[in-house]
Amino acid sequence: MNEHQNHTTRQGNSVTVIGLGPMGRAMTRTLLTAGHPVTVWNRTAGRADDVVAAGATLAATPREAIEASDLVILSLTDYRAMYDILGGTIGGDGGGDGGGNGDSGSATPSLAGRTLVNLSSDTPDRTREAATWAAGHGAAFLSGGVMVPAPMVGTEAAHVYYSGPGEVMENHRGVLALLGTPRYLGEDPGLAQMMYQAQLTVFLATLSGLMHATAMLGTAGMKAREVLPELLASADAIGGILRAGEEHPGAALDAGEHPGDLSTVTMMGATADHIVETSASLGLDLSLAVAVQAHYRRAIENGHGGDNWTRIIDSIREPR
Repeated sequence: MNEHQNHTTRQGNSVTVIGLGPMGRAMTRTLLTAGHPVTVWNRTAGRADDVVAAGATLAATPREAIEASDLVILSLTDYRAMYDILGGTIGGDGGGDGGGNGDSGSATPSLAGRTLVNLSSDTPDRTREAATWAAGHGAAFLSGGVMVPAPMVGTEAAHVYYSGPGEVMENHRGVLALLGTPRYLGEDPGLAQMMYQAQLTVFLATLSGLMHATAMLGTAGMKAREVLPELLASADAIGGILRAGEEHPGAALDAGEHPGDLSTVTMMGATADHIVETSASLGLDLSLAVAVQAHYRRAIENGHGGDNWTRIIDSIREPR
C-alpha cells in the first residue's frame, strides 16, 4: 500500500476546507449535508461559527487542518494565499517563506500523500507553478474553477472545471461531484484556470455592458427595473447569434473562416461608433464603448470590413 492509499484508508471520507468566504462556507455545508466529516480553518476564526454549528470541526492551525483529511479543498483569494497559509506566514505559530522550510508554523511537511484541490482564482501560469510546488512536497494537485455563485453550490445547476492528473481526479470525483458536476479538462493543471478566466471574461464584460446600457437609458428617465428585463433578453440572444447558420458553433472560427453574409465588420463597427457617440453625448464613461469600437476599427483598417464580425478575433489574438 502506497502512502496516498494509506492516507485514504486512515482518513476515510473526511474533507478539509481552508478558506471560509461565502464559497468555502457553502462547500462546507454541502459536504456536511452529504455526511462527510469536515475540518475547516480560516484566518478569521469567527467566520467558521455557522459551519461549526452545523457540524464542522474548526482546526487551530493550517497544519492541524491538513492532517485531518486526505482531501484538502482550498477556497482562497488567490494562490499567494495558499503559500502564505500552508507555508506558515499566516495562521501558524512561527514564520515561514511560503515554501515550507520545515519550521513550526509550516503545514507543508504534512502535505505528503494528500490531495490539494485549489478552487481559488489566479492565472494559469501561477496554477502550473503551484502544481509543481505541491508535487515538491509530495502532494497531488488539482486546480478548479467553480462556475456558480455560492448559493448554487451543490445544486443541479452547479458545475466545476478541473484539471490535473486524471487518476487523482477519478479518485476524488465522487466527493467533488457533491459541489457541482465536475467537468474535467485534462492533465495540464493550468487548463481549469484558463477556462475559468475565459468564462469570467464573458461574464464580467456582459455585466459591464448591462450596467452601461442601464446608465444610458437612465439618462432618459427609464428605471432599471423597467429596462433590465429587456436588456437581459438581449444578452440571452447572444448564443443564437453565434449559432446562426452553423451546425457546430465555432467550427468556422477554427477553420479561419469569416463569411460576411449575415453581419459584417463594417456594419457592426458603425454600430460601435454610434454607441460611442451616444455615450459621449450623455456624459457616460467611454472605456467599454471605446474598447469595443477599437476591435472593429482595427479589422476595417486591416481590410476585413466585408467579413463577418468574428474577424475581430485577429487583433485580439495579435494586438499591436
